[in-house]
Amino acid sequence: MTIAAKTCKVAILHDTRVPGLGGHRTHLAFRGLPGVETVALVDSNPAGIADRVRETEALRHYASCREMLDTEKIDILAVCSRLPHEHLEPIEAAVRKGVHVVCEKPLAVDLRQTDAIVRLADENRVRVAAAHLGRHALVFQTMKRMIEAGAIGRPLTVYTRGKEDSRGGMEDMLVLGTHLLDLACFFFGPPESVFADISTAGRPLRKDDRVATREPLGPVAGDEVTAFYAFPHGVRGIFESRKGLDTRGVRMGIVVEGTTGTLAVRYDEERKLRLSRSPLPPEDESRFEDVPLREEREIPGARPLDLDALAGHHRYFAVNNRLAAWDLVRAIEENREPLASARDARTTLEMIHGAYASQLTGTRIRLPLENRNHPLE
Repeated sequence: MTIAAKTCKVAILHDTRVPGLGGHRTHLAFRGLPGVETVALVDSNPAGIADRVRETEALRHYASCREMLDTEKIDILAVCSRLPHEHLEPIEAAVRKGVHVVCEKPLAVDLRQTDAIVRLADENRVRVAAAHLGRHALVFQTMKRMIEAGAIGRPLTVYTRGKEDSRGGMEDMLVLGTHLLDLACFFFGPPESVFADISTAGRPLRKDDRVATREPLGPVAGDEVTAFYAFPHGVRGIFESRKGLDTRGVRMGIVVEGTTGTLAVRYDEERKLRLSRSPLPPEDESRFEDVPLREEREIPGARPLDLDALAGHHRYFAVNNRLAAWDLVRAIEENREPLASARDARTTLEMIHGAYASQLTGTRIRLPLENRNHPLE
């Protein structure tokens, strides 16, 4: 199916009756794109609905996704909830009608659900994109190009660290680490194995452990995690998160060390790309310089974003949600996978479940996983 010869009709599923933490502005991703029309907003919360319809520039409002899908002929559904247990049902309903999807992360609660989403998309010949915005961000696109151009020599190790706030450990890995794990795959391809050390309250994780999460995420346990990944071509990866270390500033970030230098991005308000030209390990007082970023991509005919009204991560979301939305439109027309696809999102979830499996068995775990059940079940 192509949409090049007609207007692309989009529906937004942004149900505010059950609020989630921190809006990511996914519901605004398609505003102002050329040849795109938002025909419907789905939101079961009647309070203030007129304002939200106006904000999304939707033509009509529906209280349920099922009613909207039975009434409207749409090309794309945007699933904006960041709660993974709310994703499978609307994605399945949309895909069965031949509707393409962009969905917030985490894509699903477990690998059985992600397998179902990928299978349904293949069977119905539709595209499902995940909101891993790092793949679209200029800072990480530039980082990838520099790695591939040899700016740091041969890549050796990619270090990733979560926010390490009150969610530190495996909740951090699932909610925020998924962005970093996905970037590591974007740079180097899917990993081949994982070995992990996960603990809770100072002792090794047990299968019946659980932590109370700030949002419903399925089974989660462990307040400290260090996971080691083997990527293709000898690149090694490390993810680390420990609870309650965020009292002195932003810790979340990604560092790629090579034989002749190091590239680093901290997930602060600026998210600068920094380069050290030292061949020594980054802990040996490497001196970093800012890398100038030049945006050469454009969306012909798109309405300009009002970036002056936004700052920090809100600007990051506004810019890269739009790029992700446009990439999905183009992927449909070009009959290709989106840059951040459901398959890519499944890989990051396998990396997380693989860490659990490694801890519980005390062994290195091959990826992709053969056992599709959640390791904590």
